[in-house]
Amino acid sequence: MNRMLVAVLAAALAAPAAQAQDRLSLGMVLEPPHLDPTAGAAAAIREVTYANIFEGLVRIDAAGQVRPALARDWTVSPDGLTYTFHLQDGVRFHDGAAFDCETVRFSIGRAMAPDSVNAQKGLFAPIARTDCPDPATAVITLHRPTAGFLFGMGWGDAVMVSPGTAAGNKVTPVGTGPFRFQRWVKSDRVELVRNPAYWGTPPRLAAVTFRFISDPAAAAAAVMAGDIDAFPNFPAPETLDRLRADRRFTVVVGTTEGKTLLALNEARKPFDDIRVRRALAHAIDRQALIEGAMSGVGTPIGSHYVPTDPGYVDLTGAYPYDPARARALLAEAGVRPGTTIEIRLPPPAYARRGGEVIAAFLEQVGLTAKLVPVEWAQWLDGVFRKAEYDATIISHTEPRDLDIYARDSYYFNYRSEAYRALFRQYQEAIDPGRQLDLVGQLQRRLSEDQPNVFLFALAKVGVWNAKLRGLWANSPIPANDVTGVSWAE
Repeated sequence: MNRMLVAVLAAALAAPAAQAQDRLSLGMVLEPPHLDPTAGAAAAIREVTYANIFEGLVRIDAAGQVRPALARDWTVSPDGLTYTFHLQDGVRFHDGAAFDCETVRFSIGRAMAPDSVNAQKGLFAPIARTDCPDPATAVITLHRPTAGFLFGMGWGDAVMVSPGTAAGNKVTPVGTGPFRFQRWVKSDRVELVRNPAYWGTPPRLAAVTFRFISDPAAAAAAVMAGDIDAFPNFPAPETLDRLRADRRFTVVVGTTEGKTLLALNEARKPFDDIRVRRALAHAIDRQALIEGAMSGVGTPIGSHYVPTDPGYVDLTGAYPYDPARARALLAEAGVRPGTTIEIRLPPPAYARRGGEVIAAFLEQVGLTAKLVPVEWAQWLDGVFRKAEYDATIISHTEPRDLDIYARDSYYFNYRSEAYRALFRQYQEAIDPGRQLDLVGQLQRRLSEDQPNVFLFALAKVGVWNAKLRGLWANSPIPANDVTGVSWAE
């Protein structure tokens, strides 16, 4: 363990834990760029707002199941084209505006509009129209049957927003949820308070503060000192043994949807050559990477799917660690020894620490990795939006997001008509068995083409006060849902 981190933890051991039985201080690694989950891709937006401030027609629960939210129930026509949602009674936004079918129509229309900045516009592409036979009923008709449509309506990107306040949600979010936005102290915290007029079961917590601490040593020290009550995605796994031994804390290692990738820009040479991409896959020992960057916490993957997803296929053996094979493929592709690859590294530890380990592996096959740390805003602008990069290390935390490889434009510039054709078949399949078969084919196609180097599934390492109840052990979607959190009596 890092000596400085040991010293910081030792100094914190004697500090008293916070005693606030109706308040919660929750740590996050990344600060969101804004607070509108319908207008940005950053998972940190949803980690603050999902279920807490904003709600959708349906929601995804801690087990990854679709549950009622602003729709109390729904029916689906036999042909899979018509979804009829019966809405909850008496729902109002935090500013007092009523929620009804017209709100649903507005929210979906806004997400589908040509000028929409919704990061998951594909979720709404199958929708032909939204009808309102009465204020309490929303009827959504699809162009075609779409596998996973209902699950997609539970994502943070599909939450309901009010026409009167939607434009301001990036800075002052107004939702229907059990917590209201109070204030945002930039580079430090976002504060929420209980919504006294909430339509559903009121939360036990009166207030929640999301604190942003990107440095692993500082995060560990804040937890040990009791300055942070919970850190659901704890960035210092090397300290877990010490924390497990301290009865003040609960330590839970669960699963996430985080597919951690060495993402490659196929619009740049030499990444347009499949031999180079396969060489990089052979050059990296995934298990050693997990040990070196994540203190052994994580699971190797061989495609853009995680073991907890339905239809997962284990493809980790497709590109075994083989430096000799990697060097041979690079030579075939005409890549000279000493060639430099620039790797952009956003703030999370899996990226910064992982970059150092990957650089060592690439050096063994004759490549030089130039590691460029960037802040989150820089990554979103330069890598995600503008695709101005060679390679980057990033974890995609959206669930079952195979659709990103079928998009016309996405930051790693993978274009495969074979993949797109398979994905269209998957979308239109109604039979569950056929859907699972096609999910397997999609994973195999990605493994074959290796558009990115698939590294590992990010574990959810949670550390919190032992008196807390109701925090999620796993992350089926990016969320810090605190609506069911309470302190033990």
